[in-house]
Amino acid sequence: MKKIIFTSTALFCALFSFCQTTVSIDSIGNHIGEKVKVCDKVYNTKFLSNSASQITFLNVGAPYPNSPLTVVIMGKDRKNFKQAPEVMYSGKAVCVEGVVKEYKGKSEILVDNEDEITIQQ
Repeated sequence: MKKIIFTSTALFCALFSFCQTTVSIDSIGNHIGEKVKVCDKVYNTKFLSNSASQITFLNVGAPYPNSPLTVVIMGKDRKNFKQAPEVMYSGKAVCVEGVVKEYKGKSEILVDNEDEITIQQ
């Protein structure tokens, strides 16, 4: 029984460790559909307060429109952040974890809570 528990635990840990890869901001476009962790600076932000969906955009790696990654926070998820995301992360070095998607030829990661974005010291 101990062997089964040990083997199951080891297998779970091995599979979990391969589920997320740390990638460079320059290669983010090569990881569409993958769960990754990427770290870089948030160059600018935009909160669409007047839109129906009240989306927040964090442009990572370079200023808009040249940012290699846009972090997207839907309006319904803003309540999951202690502070307004466009203020909390502006100008900060961050690590973002999530699935990379492509939208109009650009890479983005949708996040729904602040646990998916870590501010680097």
